[in-house]
Amino acid sequence: MIPLLLIVVPFVAGIIAFFIKAGNAVKGWSLVAAIASLAVALAGVYSKGAVNYNATWLPTLGSSFSLTLDGMSKMLALLTAIAFPLVFAATWKNEYAKPNSFYGLMLLMQAGLTGVFLASDLLLFYFFWELALIPAYFLCSKWGGEKRIQVTFKFFIYTFIGSLLMLVGILYLYFHTAGSSFALQDIYNVKLAAGPQNFVFWLFFIAFAIKMPIFPFHTWQPDTYEQSPTAVTMILSGVMVKMGIFAVIRWLVPVFPEAVGKFDNLIIILSVIGMLYASLIAIRQDDVKRLVAYSSIAHIGLMCAAIFADQKVGLQGVMVQMFNHGVNVIGLWIVADAIEQQLGTRKFSELGGLAQKAPGLAILLVIMALANVALPLTNAFVGEFLMFNGLFRYNAWMAAIAGISIILAAVYTLNMVQRIFYGNTTPLTENARDADGNVKLVLAILTVVILVFGVYPEPILKLTNDTVEIVLAKLK
Repeated sequence: MIPLLLIVVPFVAGIIAFFIKAGNAVKGWSLVAAIASLAVALAGVYSKGAVNYNATWLPTLGSSFSLTLDGMSKMLALLTAIAFPLVFAATWKNEYAKPNSFYGLMLLMQAGLTGVFLASDLLLFYFFWELALIPAYFLCSKWGGEKRIQVTFKFFIYTFIGSLLMLVGILYLYFHTAGSSFALQDIYNVKLAAGPQNFVFWLFFIAFAIKMPIFPFHTWQPDTYEQSPTAVTMILSGVMVKMGIFAVIRWLVPVFPEAVGKFDNLIIILSVIGMLYASLIAIRQDDVKRLVAYSSIAHIGLMCAAIFADQKVGLQGVMVQMFNHGVNVIGLWIVADAIEQQLGTRKFSELGGLAQKAPGLAILLVIMALANVALPLTNAFVGEFLMFNGLFRYNAWMAAIAGISIILAAVYTLNMVQRIFYGNTTPLTENARDADGNVKLVLAILTVVILVFGVYPEPILKLTNDTVEIVLAKLK
């Protein structure tokens, strides 16, 4: 029942939230529901082996309501369950028009995201993929910034095209299974000739590449992150981008091993180009949100390259980094939101000297920033070291070029810290105050996670080792 509860709890709570009119009441309800989901996720993580749930859904189509909580899905379900209560707590004082609709959609998005990570039926996976995206459209278009309509339309076009391509690929695989089935193992057993396999591979890969996103499918992301409410942006960058990485590992690589071997070099080149391109653009940004958005593109590009490098050590790094990137980027967004809510700006050119007025927030941002550049003893170091190791084993020159992004990340991240918190105060920051207690508490929790997994990443490596072995076995 644990896999089902992980979806049902936020889904039912989200439906109920629509009928709660009082702002603080719906905030409290959503936080309690998110904490309940976290408790279920922790129970799932500590359960032995894979936990399955199967129920009749669409038997005439060969599709069942089949959920599997294995190592990778346990890790990502835990990340999702951690993210939502922390986001709700950190943004507690943020006010939204029609808060019941806002929090209801947020909880429905949580249900969809969790379903994506648990589905072991391809049609069910597609259902949850859309269930996660639809609330995101409404959240961005209703509560976003001044340019939200055109930005959300662009977001919709990109993801709609990706979803349409994936649906075509799903149907093609369905008609080539032994008994017209969407079950994971039946999909894995499909054997396609080289030509059809290459074609269907790209149908799926483009859909997943848009969602990650990687170069050149990334252009929707910075605008969407900038215009979305920061609470939504935290989930988009901390959790939703993992849908694409997860889908590549679960549904792409094991199903199309020959196509992966044929196109791996091209995809790694695109990923590395994206890493350098996004890092260079991040250096030129004057907006905190856009800088973190481009930083995320660079980090996701490394994860994608490490997957297609087809090395055990690199894939282990991806597993670690999916979790750790979510933690770190949410921390950066919380700092950005705390500054914007108090001062009304995200521009570096209007900030400065905040460490004098907000020393607690400054210390916590420095920790988040050091994790973002993968400093040793922070959680990101382990994942990046493993991924670069895997990429080096694949191609030393490719790893060396990708390694330039490490230097660029240090430049734009430390420049962000310097321009926001150090130097002289500006007229805008002269009367600034330190962050609220709830913000500091959430950042302190994230700091503990950063340091613990920086020193001892073994729990994630052990949890996801079986998934790594299965994926690599499919490629042989």
